[in-house]
Amino acid sequence: MNFKRSYLILAGIAIIVLVVFGSSMFFTIQPGERAVIFRKFTSGLDKEHVFLPGFHMIAPWNKLYIYDVKEKKREETMDVLDKSGLSIKMDVSIRFNPVHNRIGYLHETFGKDYIDQLIIPEIRSTVRRVAGRYTAEEIYSTKRSEVEAAIIDEARKVMEQNNIDLRALLIRSINLPNEIKMAIESKLKQEQEALAYQFRLDKEKSEAERKRIQAEGIAAYNDIINKSLTDKILKQRGIEATLELANSQNSKVIVIGAGDNGLPLILNNN
Repeated sequence: MNFKRSYLILAGIAIIVLVVFGSSMFFTIQPGERAVIFRKFTSGLDKEHVFLPGFHMIAPWNKLYIYDVKEKKREETMDVLDKSGLSIKMDVSIRFNPVHNRIGYLHETFGKDYIDQLIIPEIRSTVRRVAGRYTAEEIYSTKRSEVEAAIIDEARKVMEQNNIDLRALLIRSINLPNEIKMAIESKLKQEQEALAYQFRLDKEKSEAERKRIQAEGIAAYNDIINKSLTDKILKQRGIEATLELANSQNSKVIVIGAGDNGLPLILNNN
């Protein structure tokens, strides 16, 4: 009887413990999540051991920090200054996620508020730093891809050092003061027209040069032919032609020696 009573007491205590501490003892980590544990009375934050998705049980006095490690997207609008101090408004999109097996280190340095504590400030700083090396015209048009690549390269290095995988960074739009934008667009239009005009000139020059070279080639060819056509060669060619006509089936009258240079004269060739 005493044994049964003791068993019931223990079962009651267990139920009370489960009710009171159950929420801090049993955890289900969902797909796309990872967790690290903080052992309050022993080793502190365990940065090396990362909990994977599934069901987990921990001591109620320890604490589990669960992180969403799926890819995230943020869009930022910021004012930056170009090389000459002109104010530019830029809209930037970034895609990122924590490095899965490094969330313990991320938690130790920045905590779960790492997006506002790390990512947004660093991205803003990098965009402003890179933009300050270019003019508004370069950022807006001629070197936009170069500016974007430089921002990605520099931001990615900072993110990697802080256990963040920067997946992509895109400049969605660049807004300039209206008068500056109109001046740049007008200049670009004039440059395009000048390039088109220069292209036509180069094409016409190339065609003229081609015709000149062709004419020189024809003239050189005719000069060589004229120099090679001596009287003896012409007489030989006449004899060969006469022999071919003489062998043809058409009726003809040939007067021997009546032509120039003593060549036969063909009077009737049907």
